[in-house]
Amino acid sequence: MSDVNDDAVLKTLLDRLLRFRLPRALELKQRVDGGECLTDADIDFLKRALEDARDGQKFVSRNPQFHALGAQIVQLYEAIVSRAIKNESARG
Repeated sequence: MSDVNDDAVLKTLLDRLLRFRLPRALELKQRVDGGECLTDADIDFLKRALEDARDGQKFVSRNPQFHALGAQIVQLYEAIVSRAIKNESARG
């Protein structure tokens, strides 16, 4: 795939991340940090977000300037899921 195509895909992925994924993920993080559990809609969102991340991984791997950002997003999703599991366990 050409650099031009990579650039277009990366721009689209970054736009989606900044406009949709990141704000919602940060909102989820705040909620689970406050002790709330994830709803079915939240879980569906995370599944779609992780699918996006997996689909975009090949473009990110070819563009080192995005490696740190990709790692941070994965860490954010992992933190949300980890805390949500703790919240569910505490709830019984």
